[in-house]
Amino acid sequence: MPKFTLLDRWSPQILSLLRIVVGFLFIWHGTSKFFHYPLNFGDVQLFSLMGLAGVLEIGGGALVCVGLFTKPAAFLLSGEMAFAYFMVHAKGGFLPLVNQGEGAVLFCFAFLYLAAAGGGPISLDAMMRKR
Repeated sequence: MPKFTLLDRWSPQILSLLRIVVGFLFIWHGTSKFFHYPLNFGDVQLFSLMGLAGVLEIGGGALVCVGLFTKPAAFLLSGEMAFAYFMVHAKGGFLPLVNQGEGAVLFCFAFLYLAAAGGGPISLDAMMRKR
């Protein structure tokens, strides 16, 4: 079986890149709920399940994006996405393609991986460990 040594050498940096992209994309779900940008989710009340989700998406997404408290933040967000899948999407059928829950499933497992792997070398967590 061929070994991809180039990718092996860069895997810590790619982990950081994955973390940054996933956190950045997640923030937009929260901004859509509260600031109606880039989509309008309607009027979301802060003290509701959607409001809590928006706070987690903006705050937790930002923490993951910069790599600060990555493991606990990512674990919490993984749980949020599992909850969202079963509360919202699973009612529309079993398969994520059918119930439009693919994003929730992908975010759930991406965050679960980050909760286990950490933020990588390009993160505030790594900078604080060096001190």
